[in-house]
Amino acid sequence: MKYVDEYRNNEQVQALVRAIRKATTQTWHIMEICGGQTHAIARYRLEEMLPEQVRLLHGPGCPVCVTPVTLIDQALELAKRPDVILASFGDMMRVPGTREDLLQVKAHGADVRMLYSPLDAVRLAETNPGKEVVFFAIGFETTAPVHMMALKEAQRKKLSNFSLLTSLFTVPPAIDAILSDPESKVDGFLTAGHVCAITGNSAYHQLAEKYKTPMVVTGFEPVDLLLGIYRCLLQLENGSYFVENAYRRAVPEEGNPAARALMDETLEPCDQEWRGIGIIPGSGLQLKKTYAIYSSREKFPFLPRETEISSECIAGNIMRGVSQPSDCPFFGKACSPERPMGAPMVSSEGVCAAYYKYS
Repeated sequence: MKYVDEYRNNEQVQALVRAIRKATTQTWHIMEICGGQTHAIARYRLEEMLPEQVRLLHGPGCPVCVTPVTLIDQALELAKRPDVILASFGDMMRVPGTREDLLQVKAHGADVRMLYSPLDAVRLAETNPGKEVVFFAIGFETTAPVHMMALKEAQRKKLSNFSLLTSLFTVPPAIDAILSDPESKVDGFLTAGHVCAITGNSAYHQLAEKYKTPMVVTGFEPVDLLLGIYRCLLQLENGSYFVENAYRRAVPEEGNPAARALMDETLEPCDQEWRGIGIIPGSGLQLKKTYAIYSSREKFPFLPRETEISSECIAGNIMRGVSQPSDCPFFGKACSPERPMGAPMVSSEGVCAAYYKYS
């Protein structure tokens, strides 16, 4: 299969592992910033192939994992309204709020729908004119344009019963926050290729220069990831720091101008809370005032309540690169995908779920 099988080729994998071993002379910590990359690293057991001096850290690259409890609680309250159909991607269904999750309220009679596309929510609104359809729109810059396409389609069809509950995050401010953390161990970054395919690389050039830290745009297959690690190690060993695109088949330097234009039209930056980490200034995206009629926050004002987050869950430290899943005394014991203590054990892209499944 073109662009898949050749990037899982064992000979190429082994050649890159040999090159990494040859290039490495000291201990380096490299963080991938995408849940899909974390999943692939665990699935293909790439860490076990690397020399012990190369240590991988797993960043906050799963939007399901970092969506704050207050927003989950808001989705739960909306779902309980008799006039609302709450739609969401499947991986949000079991993310715990303060006391329950979407599957539990669905079991008690709430109209909660699992969808594969935001455009399906537009069709729901069209075929259910007597209901308010709210789509729980989560994601990074990768999925934001798709959510905004749904918004524009609802606008085109003049649907007044469609709205979005947004939980949208941007990657560069998160990298900025991680690197400015006094506890940070990160020496170099593998940036998320699918995010850069939308945004381009300009923000990463600024971060590389600001923190004197290499940034390598990386894909998702074993050869992609090992190549990204290798190119990052070469920079670290040489004392250089710049943005290198190791995923050119998918990422142009300027990104996707049409997708960026749609985001610029409909969204604006905002301060955003990241579950387990806290508020990162300017790291979120919210609907502009001109599109407020499609905001569930405007339609259904929500009074924040006191949230209860397990103090035993160390997900925040894991996603900041300070700890590993194996450092958690509850990993694979009290905390499992069947009984998650924190969001990273729920989503298939969550670091704890990935390492539980493959280790």
